[in-house]
Amino acid sequence: MKLYQKKEKIVKNSVEVLDPTVLLEKASKGLLSLSVELGFEVLRQLMEEEVTELVGEKGKHQKGRKGYRHGTEKTKVVLGGQKVSTTRPRVRSNEGGEFPLETLQWFQREDSLNQTVLARLLSGVSCRKYEQTLDADSNHTSCTSKSEVSRRFIAGMQTAIDEFLGRGLEGSYPAIMIDGMCVGKMTIVAAMGIREGGDKQILGLIEGGSENTEVVKALLSDLLERGLDPTESRLYVIDGGKALAKGIKDTFGDHAVIQRCQVHKKRNVLSKLPESEQGNVGLLLSSAYLEFEYDQALSKLHKIVKKMETRFPSAAASLKEGMEETLTVHRLRLPGLLRQTLSNTNPIESANSTCARIIRRVTHFKNGEVALRQAAAGFMEAERSFRRIRGYREIPILQSALENLTGIKHKDTIKIA
Repeated sequence: MKLYQKKEKIVKNSVEVLDPTVLLEKASKGLLSLSVELGFEVLRQLMEEEVTELVGEKGKHQKGRKGYRHGTEKTKVVLGGQKVSTTRPRVRSNEGGEFPLETLQWFQREDSLNQTVLARLLSGVSCRKYEQTLDADSNHTSCTSKSEVSRRFIAGMQTAIDEFLGRGLEGSYPAIMIDGMCVGKMTIVAAMGIREGGDKQILGLIEGGSENTEVVKALLSDLLERGLDPTESRLYVIDGGKALAKGIKDTFGDHAVIQRCQVHKKRNVLSKLPESEQGNVGLLLSSAYLEFEYDQALSKLHKIVKKMETRFPSAAASLKEGMEETLTVHRLRLPGLLRQTLSNTNPIESANSTCARIIRRVTHFKNGEVALRQAAAGFMEAERSFRRIRGYREIPILQSALENLTGIKHKDTIKIA
């Protein structure tokens, strides 16, 4: 500014303020208003400097100039999540036509606008209420209507989805969790990978009518095409659906080791019991799953089945179905924290919850493409908050145990200290 520490001189890299009265008025409304006014003044000065370079100083004749000033006109520039009105100088060519101002084009680029729209909608703002989140006066803005915001969201999401779901899957993923969630009338099946260092990553999504085998196989086929190693012995944690297990086994064969979610199994068993019995049986199931040794845990589960067979045959049958697969982490002799993490689908269920929160504003999904786009938006946001799993330092133990169980050595296995 001209006035700096009471010395009337231009400070290097500063902005020359032409109307301090206007700035003081804006400052009284807050720092944002002041910053916007300064920004427009900077833009005006930059455009004027560019015009001067093109046609010379105003009011002075310049021999051989290629153009001349031609007044001003209204235009719009991008400011945050909207477009706002401003005035630009016009420069005409001597040969006809108009010189574009490169400076103006910088401020009219819509990348930042699209990114802001995408970020706000992913944070849970609806298209209808988007305009209410903006700071500028809506009478002088555009690109804030429901239809315009929706259009930009769809366009931005398509690009983001292509990048998100097209990422390469090189490297080792010792564990993968697969689960489905309902989105409208569709089911979105998601796969979450756990890397050697314990980092989580959404590997892929697919839409379908249900968690059927063909949908799961299509999802896994996509992962293989993008680089997932089919020869790695890997633990697949699922909620207990037979279709999921069959699709995994059909795709990976003996390289796949299945762990059914203990939380889902317990929930399914208790749902078939009267309320008076649920507390007691729940404690017995928890006690069995807390055993370290596989044989002891399996023996306790068999005793629970025997106890329920006569009085509650449905609950007993539910517990027997796939019972051994709920104890895979016991067979692998995984240590404490890692065993707790991989004995259930809680990590991917947490991502599902975040996804559901993001897309809760949408009540109608026209087709599977729309459902997949909305789900991808939710999972992209969920992935931003991912942290390494509990017990990640023990993943080398998991890798060794999987190789011993399957008898298949993985050439790329790397031990982590």
